[in-house]
Amino acid sequence: MRTAVLCVFLVVAMVCLLRAQDSTAADSTAPMDMPDMEGMASEKMNMHPSSLVNILEQHTTSGTDAEPDSTPTEMLMVRKRKWTLMFHGEVFLNEIQQTGPRGADKFFSTNWFMPMAQRKPGRGTLTLRTMLSLEPATVSSERYPELFQQGETAYGKPIVDGQHPHDFFMELAAIYDYKVAKNTMLSFYAAPVGDPAMGPPAYPHRDSASEDPLAPLGHHLQDSTHIANDVVTIGFTHKIFRLEASGFHGREPDEDRWDIDSGKIDSWSTRVTVNPAQNWSFQYSIGDLASPEALFPREDIRRITVSLIYNRPLHNGNWNSMALWGRNQSLQDGNVGNSYLLESTLRFLSKNNIWTRIENVDRTNELLLGEKVLPPNFTERFFTRVKAYTAGYDHEFAHVPHLSTALGAQLTWYGVPQVLQPVYGSRPFGVVVFLRLRAR
Repeated sequence: MRTAVLCVFLVVAMVCLLRAQDSTAADSTAPMDMPDMEGMASEKMNMHPSSLVNILEQHTTSGTDAEPDSTPTEMLMVRKRKWTLMFHGEVFLNEIQQTGPRGADKFFSTNWFMPMAQRKPGRGTLTLRTMLSLEPATVSSERYPELFQQGETAYGKPIVDGQHPHDFFMELAAIYDYKVAKNTMLSFYAAPVGDPAMGPPAYPHRDSASEDPLAPLGHHLQDSTHIANDVVTIGFTHKIFRLEASGFHGREPDEDRWDIDSGKIDSWSTRVTVNPAQNWSFQYSIGDLASPEALFPREDIRRITVSLIYNRPLHNGNWNSMALWGRNQSLQDGNVGNSYLLESTLRFLSKNNIWTRIENVDRTNELLLGEKVLPPNFTERFFTRVKAYTAGYDHEFAHVPHLSTALGAQLTWYGVPQVLQPVYGSRPFGVVVFLRLRAR
């Protein structure tokens, strides 16, 4: 009941905020004082930047991530004196049903909200941004069901067959971009909670996963650092190339989802991004994470990710796809886990979306134990591989200003290795039905 009430409150609050924003924006018609943003409406941003420098200056994803230059970006925007204020966010109200011995059902909400402010002092652009989530309240019992998922803890036990909620503070960041020349830029990013230069855009914020309310099974081998603590990043961008380096605290968030964790900068990452054409974006990143898992404090991880994103604008629509490889290697015993992901979302006839996500992911022996206290001297090891296939559809309806509302559903079925069939059955699957709300 508490979750249902909070979800209803989320919907009402978001609608009221968007209506208030619409009223404010209607009174503001001054031109934008932002680099390369002339000619846009003051209340909505839906543009195609002309270069990698321009798309990075917008900072519409978390951290300092990049997507193809042609990727559409929708965000409420209004000018207040020398500041440009922006807002983006979404809410999924989900009902999930899963089959098999480990299957479960639950009603829950996944959500995030991103207010942002920018101004242009001299040749630079200052961006102040926060990202918040009410999932600590709308995802009860520290998890929502997701077969074969692993990562982090709940009540001192490993989360197995479930996904943890995001922290209330997903990001608190200040970014300064200094234009050395028209196509050359130095960037500085500092965040007590933020996203280091590691991996592609995190799954809640990338267009290829925009309609899927669940986390990928490979999340903790690909983009789990999108909520890290004490992040410092420096980046250099020239034309189609970007090079970044980050320092951050490697431990993943603890079970207190409402506070801000902290710790010394003990981990590092570096990333190379190339946008060779308007519709393409490639990144390679590598980093060492110090003691990321609370249950295995002596284990450090080396993570490598490689991704390629393709975006194609269409008449009354858009098509965005990503191929991603993520790899974790234990620096203590050399054990290696790999994850492969292909996902794609097609928007057509303005109000329709279809999508797919295909994964091939190594899993550890925690799956055999379930959500139990780990035995003494337990050693976690990758030992088998699971396949997951997702397909979904949603349709936008209603006519609330600056609010995209959609009803949808998705089906996920699994390729279960023989060693796990006694635990999961041979053909488990899951169905999610949802209502999606998004600022636009």
